[in-house]
Amino acid sequence: MLINPIEFFRNLPKKQCSECGQQIDEQAESYLMECDRCLANKEE
Repeated sequence: MLINPIEFFRNLPKKQCSECGQQIDEQAESYLMECDRCLANKEE
């Protein structure tokens, strides 16, 4: 039986920052794996 695509995407776990583990609020077409705070710290 096929899964409804909408249900599939709703059931995916939230993305977490690979550095600190904080939940990332994703935006469309975002491939970042770090949160904004960790990205800002890397640039310094």
